[in-house]
Parts: sequence; C-alpha cells; structure tokens
Amino acid sequence: MTSLAGRIGKAAATTLFAGAVGGFALLAGEALAAKSRRYAKPTMGLALRTSMGPTAAPRLRLILLGDSGAVGVGVEWLSETVGGQLARLLADGSPETGERHVLLSSVGVAGSRSSDLATQVARALLGDQPDVAVILIGAHDATSLRGPEESAEHLGAAVRRLRESGVQVVVGTCPDLGAMRAIAQPLRQLTGWLGRRMARAQAQAVQAAGGAVVDLCEETGAVFRADAGTFCYDGFHPSADGYRVWAHALYPAVEEAALAAGRPAAEK
Repeated sequence: MTSLAGRIGKAAATTLFAGAVGGFALLAGEALAAKSRRYAKPTMGLALRTSMGPTAAPRLRLILLGDSGAVGVGVEWLSETVGGQLARLLADGSPETGERHVLLSSVGVAGSRSSDLATQVARALLGDQPDVAVILIGAHDATSLRGPEESAEHLGAAVRRLRESGVQVVVGTCPDLGAMRAIAQPLRQLTGWLGRRMARAQAQAVQAAGGAVVDLCEETGAVFRADAGTFCYDGFHPSADGYRVWAHALYPAVEEAALAAGRPAAEK
C-alpha cells in the first residue's frame, strides 16, 4: 500500500507539473498572439479639443486624462469618443440644470500607465483650469504584472493634486479586461482577474484622495461581454457604441461633479 501510494503521489505530482508547464506554455503562446495582433492607433491625440452647447450658456471646462480611452482610440470622430459623448450629455443638460457651453480637451496618451499621470496633471493645470477632470486608466497597469498598490498610489497622487487645485475629479476604474476579444481563453480569464484586482485598489486610492469613483467593470462589463459590437475591429479598444456605454455609466458622477464645480466655495 505504501508503495502504491508513493507511485500515485509521484504520478499526480508529475501530472500537475506537466499541466503547469503546459498551462504556462499555452498562456505564453496566447500572450504572444495577443501582442502580435493589429491594434487600432491614435488618430486624434492632442487634437481632441472642441466645444459643445450654446456659447451664451454657463461655461464648463471638461478635461480627460489617462490612456487610450481618454483619447478615443478605436473611433475616427471626436463625437464618438467617451469625452465627446460626455460633453454632449453635459451640454444638453436637464430641465434642472439647463444647457451648458462645454469646453472639452484631453491630455491623455495611448499606452499610459498610472505613473504617467503626474505629467498629464501638470499639462492639465496649465492655462485655464478645468472644472471637471475624468481619468480613465488601469488596463496597462493591470497587465504589467506589478502590484496594484503601486499603480493605485500614483493614481491617488494625481487625484489629490487635481483636488487641491480645485478641480472636481471622476475616475473610471480599470474596465472589464475579461471581455476583450483580442485575448483568447484562458489568458482572457486571468487578465480579467488582474483587471478586477486593479480596480479595487484604484477605488480605495481615489476615494481616499477625494475623487469620485465609477467602477467600469461592474457598471459596463456585462454589456461588453454580451455585445462584440462594443469593441472596434481589434477586439481591444471600444467602438463608438462601447464609448457610449462608458459615457452613460460615467455621466451621473460627472454631472454631479459639474454641479459641485458650479457651487460657491462655501457650499462645496
């Protein structure tokens, strides 16, 4: 019996080791395949700057910071970006708020990580100060395999600096990376877990720094998983429909931030 148990244990260990090696090889192969795919490129970059709404209406300066989501990689028209769609929603307003003249800009850079936000914040605070800043970041942090706490610390520092300058801040945390068609299973499942871990760390850091949090994974992940049309051709970046889903998820918090930006200092 002892000999049999030993043989079973040895066989099980060998099987587990072979499975681990095979699993690692599979994940490595999928990672290489994902890396070699043709991805959408930035088409607007720093040209993401416009205004919406009647010029006579109250003015609101909205700026986006972050990665490719902040500059609309995956779409060709500014109106299709998450910033453009948020600006339109804010400009249209509501019966309670009325219309606004929204001045939209972005200092986001495709491929950015949270450690790049310090430079973006410095650029955002040059010239006329924004009223509301929306930060979209986290995908590249999550897939870098670094601890989420370090990335969250950089994000929290960026939020704190903006808040100390009087800017209202809304952060869309790392989206549902497990929904991306650009990555095959089981790597997609692992990537989704890394994204959720990143989002949790981000939420804590942002709240501690005085910003508002929108959990994009929780709020929009199911839609992206169910509808392939929410991604552009590369299966990684959102399409116009995907950015619309993000914009509507972000809008309540951004609208509240816009209202807070318009209140007298004593009421904030």
